[in-house]
Amino acid sequence: MAKKKYYAVRAGRTPGIYTSWDACKAQVDGFANASFKSFPTKEEAEAFLGNNTKENKIEDEALAYVDGSYNVETGEYSCGVVFFFEGEKTEYCEKGTDSELAAMRNVAGEILGAQVAMKMAVEQGAESLTIVHDYQGIASWCTGEWKTNKEGTKAYKAYFDSLKDKIIIHFQKVKGHSGDEYNDLAFAIASSQKYSCEFRGVFPRWSTFTYCPSGMRRWAFFVSESCMCKMW
Repeated sequence: MAKKKYYAVRAGRTPGIYTSWDACKAQVDGFANASFKSFPTKEEAEAFLGNNTKENKIEDEALAYVDGSYNVETGEYSCGVVFFFEGEKTEYCEKGTDSELAAMRNVAGEILGAQVAMKMAVEQGAESLTIVHDYQGIASWCTGEWKTNKEGTKAYKAYFDSLKDKIIIHFQKVKGHSGDEYNDLAFAIASSQKYSCEFRGVFPRWSTFTYCPSGMRRWAFFVSESCMCKMW
């Protein structure tokens, strides 16, 4: 049986101590000048962090990568979410058909993904959430930097405001389709919804999801007990 490791992130999206490599990698992958190290004991990990320890352990912090997609043939938009909490990774997809939002095409999926991430974090009792996104509006509509002119963006901002007393939400922008593993995965999950899959919800732990970044949209393949999706 593999020994438990503690991953100390001194410089990353959310510094702290994590108990799985996937959770640690999500904090440091693509983050400039990241600083992290694994230790066999929690005490050694805490010593590595030193004064940078904010007691923001993985039990309290959630991290979500979100992306969206749009199907021009059906007018449907969809989101992909890669959600990290308490050392576990969850992949989620959902379709939307709201005509008002659909006019925003793939941005509608991005908004849906951010709202899904917020909802998941609150329901699971996280004290804070960092949303990693590649479209600036996901952050700027919430912070007030961008004016909410459309009903969809107004509703998104209102939802964010309604959670202010329940959770602290941070935003981290990354460049889209730049090789960031989890941003690419969120896009692949969202894009799988563009095609034949009617599945909605959390992907089971034993599911297989493989994404080929070569050519970006060449293929994504997902298998679960209830559905099979393939994108070419």
